[in-house]
Amino acid sequence: MTVVVNLVVSVLVIIVLQLLGMLIFSWMTPFKDMEELKKGNVAVGLAWGGKFLATAIILGVAAYTNTSIWFLAMWFGVGYVCLVASYWIFELATPSFKISEMLQKGNVAVAILLCMVFIGTAFAVSSLIV
Repeated sequence: MTVVVNLVVSVLVIIVLQLLGMLIFSWMTPFKDMEELKKGNVAVGLAWGGKFLATAIILGVAAYTNTSIWFLAMWFGVGYVCLVASYWIFELATPSFKISEMLQKGNVAVAILLCMVFIGTAFAVSSLIV
């Protein structure tokens, strides 16, 4: 019975952390992500998908390597800070345009690159989780 309770609690914590991570990412953009998705903005969808997958990768590795909910949450926090940092570093590395403006305009090329930046960062950071 304890195994089932631990599993349910772990899944709930992972879901809450995933949703919290996506909420924080939505605050980082000056536009309303859900409104852009409703309009069919593929660029925003790709960027959001990359964020979701990146946070899921970090959560998955943190859950796999840690038996404690607290350590899982701590490692997610560390990984999440790295994802946010990767966004701002990408913004600094592209001074000729603003990422959020390109996404809102539907620039799929920028969205794909940002998606890969998030996923790549997640894989790199996940290799450091112990």
